[in-house]
Amino acid sequence: MIDHMGINVSDMATSKRFYEAALKPLGYSVLMDFGDPAVGLGEDGKPDFWLGKGVPRPSHVAFRSRDRATVDAFYAAAIAAGGRDNGAPGVRAQYHPGYYGAFVLDPDGYNIEAVCHQAP
Repeated sequence: MIDHMGINVSDMATSKRFYEAALKPLGYSVLMDFGDPAVGLGEDGKPDFWLGKGVPRPSHVAFRSRDRATVDAFYAAAIAAGGRDNGAPGVRAQYHPGYYGAFVLDPDGYNIEAVCHQAP
């Protein structure tokens, strides 16, 4: 089980705005903010996704979604916040029949996904 994870971002203010908007449909918000060095986002009072000022490194992060409509809302919010399409919401049957995901690239090029594992 993963307790928390972090990624390096090149511009904290830009990334903070992006993730605040993109993850809002998933129930995430900024829970801890130390300014430029680090920002912690999460839900239910626990920051489990951290942004740290540094050199970005290629990575993929998938956030679990409670339903398909929330995956769609994540995608729309992420695109509106400046994310770039990397795979519109849809079934990815190559993973399993109930895999419904959406992919966006964040301001640093990270492949960010929201996924629901429930059948329709």
